[in-house]
Amino acid sequence: MLSRRSVRIKVMQLLYSLDRDSTLAAKDLIKSYENGVTQSYDLFLFSIYVLMKITENAVADRDNRISKHLPSDYDKSFTDKIYSNVIIQDIIKNDTLQKKFEKLDFKSFINQDYTKKIYDEFSKSDFYKTYINSSSSNEDHTELLLELYRFCRQNELFNEILEDSYFNWLDDKSLVVGAVKKYLKALPNTNKNFFRDFLPEDETVEEFGLSLLKNTIKNKDEIMELIIPVLDNWDHERLAIIDTILLRLALCEFMDFPTIPTKVTLNEYVEMAKNYSTEKSKEFINGILDKLMKDLDAKGLLKKQGRGLVEE
Repeated sequence: MLSRRSVRIKVMQLLYSLDRDSTLAAKDLIKSYENGVTQSYDLFLFSIYVLMKITENAVADRDNRISKHLPSDYDKSFTDKIYSNVIIQDIIKNDTLQKKFEKLDFKSFINQDYTKKIYDEFSKSDFYKTYINSSSSNEDHTELLLELYRFCRQNELFNEILEDSYFNWLDDKSLVVGAVKKYLKALPNTNKNFFRDFLPEDETVEEFGLSLLKNTIKNKDEIMELIIPVLDNWDHERLAIIDTILLRLALCEFMDFPTIPTKVTLNEYVEMAKNYSTEKSKEFINGILDKLMKDLDAKGLLKKQGRGLVEE
């Protein structure tokens, strides 16, 4: 589920923590990294759980409409199929998944007033009303749930639930969204362990992410010796902390990860500078990394495997 970009962000944040707190040891950062990876997967599961709890409100909605003294035609035709459909029921009846929800104690994270308000708002939408008034196939149920998820991502209460429970929601949002959509589209599924297919891959987490973290810490002095001469009139001690960290990470990738193209590394860290550092950092990082690539190549330190991995 995790991408290299999300792993780079986690490593960057940990190196920033190290810069702010000199009492931290490498083993502390490694443990935090591993916890961060676990939290990303747990966030994916929690998102599914929250969706399930939102749809659950349809049962009470149905009962309230039935009990009305003068129900409207819509009230009479209303069903709780947003909850009773085969997609959501596949989640509910998956004992393995439900035990995982219980183990992670998701129930304690949920504000039921919030999930009800989210449901109530969504139930007023034309999309939902059309769904209720129409016969529905499995594809229709899936499309309705994807629409609910789109609605949720723009809803302040939904984002508050996820942010309050998982601090990494904003950083991992795009990855989690993609995983949840893929999961919903694959339901119903006879494989009760299908949710485990979204566990982060070792190649991304261990071989790339953990190695990037360890090498950047271990080789800090050597990396800075390569960076400082390329800074020209810039005083490295006055650089934005994030910019310095991004340069160190990029340089580590240039030298220690031979299968990652230099252009990919450069573009990734320029994008991170744009999102996490100062207004001018994007251009600065781009210029310095371009110089560093040429400098490393001239020194024979830019070793890439395969054609097209070094920017001409």
